[in-house]
Amino acid sequence: MNEKFNNLGFYPADILLPRDADMTRWAVVACDQFTSEPEYWEAADALVGDAPSTLRLILPEAELKAPDVEDKIAAINATMEDYLRRDLFRTLKDSLIYVERTQSDGRVRHGVVGKVDLDAYDFTPGSGALIRASEGTVLERIPPRAKVRRNAPVELPHVMLLIDDPDKTVIEPLTAQAAGMEPIYDFELMAGGGHIRGWQLTDAQLDAVADALGALCSDEAMQKKYGVTGAAPLLFVVGDGNHSLATAKACRVEQGDANPLARYALVEFVNNHDDALQFEPIHRVLFGVDADDFIAAFKRYYPNAYEGRGEGHVIEVAGAGCDGYLTVPDPKVQLAVGTLQAFLDDYLKTHDAEVDYIHGDDVTRQLGRKPGNLGLLLPAMGKEQLFKTVLADGVLPRKTFSMGYAQDKRYYIEARKIR
Repeated sequence: MNEKFNNLGFYPADILLPRDADMTRWAVVACDQFTSEPEYWEAADALVGDAPSTLRLILPEAELKAPDVEDKIAAINATMEDYLRRDLFRTLKDSLIYVERTQSDGRVRHGVVGKVDLDAYDFTPGSGALIRASEGTVLERIPPRAKVRRNAPVELPHVMLLIDDPDKTVIEPLTAQAAGMEPIYDFELMAGGGHIRGWQLTDAQLDAVADALGALCSDEAMQKKYGVTGAAPLLFVVGDGNHSLATAKACRVEQGDANPLARYALVEFVNNHDDALQFEPIHRVLFGVDADDFIAAFKRYYPNAYEGRGEGHVIEVAGAGCDGYLTVPDPKVQLAVGTLQAFLDDYLKTHDAEVDYIHGDDVTRQLGRKPGNLGLLLPAMGKEQLFKTVLADGVLPRKTFSMGYAQDKRYYIEARKIR
C-alpha cells in the first residue's frame, strides 16, 4: 500500500471490473433513485436481459419492501458468487481510477475512485472524524441495507464524497494528463445517464494525489478556508450515499477485525468546486394524506405561516387542486428543508401517511397531484454552505440536497471484494 496515503482515510484499492461485458448493460444507476417509479427498473431489467450486469448485484430501494425481498437478497449474493466463480472480473491492483462523467446537461464531472477507511469515518453529528456525514443518519434505514451487504462477497459503490478544494489541486491536474493515462472504460450509460470514461492513475499520479489531499486537511488550510485553527481536520464530506456508507460502517463494526476487507469501502470523490457539480433540492411527496388537513396542521405548527409566497422559507405545494406556496417568515433554522422536516417529523407521528424523497421538480409535481398525494418542493442549497455548515453544526437536515438529477447519479461500475 502506498504509504503516502497513511492518515488520509483514503487509499488505492484492488478494483474489480468486468473482463468482457456490454458496459452499457453492465452499469446501472444508484439503487436509491426512482424509488416511486418502478417502471424505470422494469425497463432496466428488460434492457439487461441475461447479460452480466450490476443490476443483478444490487437491490433497488423500490423493491426494499417487496414481500420476497429476502429471496431477492439471497439471489444477489448468489449472483455475486457466480460472477466470481466464472472469473468474470479482472483486478486493478492498488489502483485509483480517474473518472470523467458527461451528465445529461452536457457538463463533465470529474472524480477519483478508491477506498476509504471506515475507521476514519463517523456519521455522528458533531464528530471530529476526517470523513463526516453531510446529513442526519436515520438509524432505522441501516438494518435492511445491512442485510444486502452482510453476506455479500463484493461491494459496488454509489457513494460520492466531496473535497473542498477551491484551488483545484487534487483532481484537476489529472484532467490535463488524461491523454497520457491508461484508459479503463469509455461507454454510454443506459436510460439517459450520459457518458463515462475512466483511466488508471500512474504511480507518480498516486503520489501527487496523496500530497494534495494531505495539504487540504492541514491546519493552514483549515484556517484559510474556515477560519479555525487547532480543530480536528475535515477532508471528506459525504455528498451522495450517506446511508450506504453508514451501512458499510455498521457492518465493519459488527464484523470487526475478523474481516479486514470490511474495514474499507469503495467510493468516488469529487471536488465541491467542480463546475459541473450542481446541488439540486430533494423534494418530498406524501402518500395517503388530506391536503387541507396537512396545510391546516402546518399553520398550527408554525402560527406565523401563511399561504402564498413571501419573505422567509418558501415551500411549494403541489396537490390535486391545491397548488400554491407556504411561507414561514422569520424561520428559526437556516434552511427551508429544516423548517419543513421538523414539521413532517411531528406530523407523521399522528398521521397514517408515508413520505418519499424525490429528485426532480416535474416528477414531484406529477406524483403530488395524484389523488391522496401531496408534493412539497424545496429551494436549492448553495454549495458554499456545505463544508462550513458540517464543520460548525455537525450535519444538515436529512435529504437536504442532491448532487444533480436522478439520471446523473453515480452508476455502479467498479467493484471490490469485501470477503
